[in-house]
Amino acid sequence: MKKNYLLVAFLFFFLSGCAQDNIPNQEVQIGGALMAAPEDVRAEATVYGFDKKGDFVLLKEGTNQLICVADDPSKSGFQSVCYHKSLKPFMDRGRALRAEGKTAQEIFDMREAEAKAGSLEMPVAPATLHLLEGKDTQFDVESGTVENAFYRYVVYIPFATAESTGLPTMPMTDGGPWIMDPGTHRAHIMISPPRKN
Repeated sequence: MKKNYLLVAFLFFFLSGCAQDNIPNQEVQIGGALMAAPEDVRAEATVYGFDKKGDFVLLKEGTNQLICVADDPSKSGFQSVCYHKSLKPFMDRGRALRAEGKTAQEIFDMREAEAKAGSLEMPVAPATLHLLEGKDTQFDVESGTVENAFYRYVVYIPFATAESTGLPTMPMTDGGPWIMDPGTHRAHIMISPPRKN
């Protein structure tokens, strides 16, 4: 089943030239979203995407710990993401605030205050976000590969610091892990594997 999802996604984006002006059908969105997930947990993951009006909706109810989100067709390029279910309140709150027109800084400040007050539930253990993204993404139907896209990983560890983790605040080597936003609700380990030429 998961191979069928991926094949449909590859065919759609190949035939449409990666156009973002139309919202893909649910099966295509699910296939694209699951590409960001580790292969062994794709079939049981929950998937969100967009209906024909562009509203954010549930596309597939899953049974495991992973939530995946399809590429937003209103934005240029391609990005599918999957994250641990403990990040759902944090992600949902961000989407709600963006829908209200809040700026990135306003969203950060509001979620920081809510997390510290205990009204925004945050993960109690490290929680990973997987991203597959690219500005000029292309899909190769024959090989089943994504071209001009790359993986990036974010491991959320709320309120962690460089001192509490031993991580640097900037990467020491190309693609090396480092901690971003240390000491805040959004503290996270950034891991960006070097891109292949």
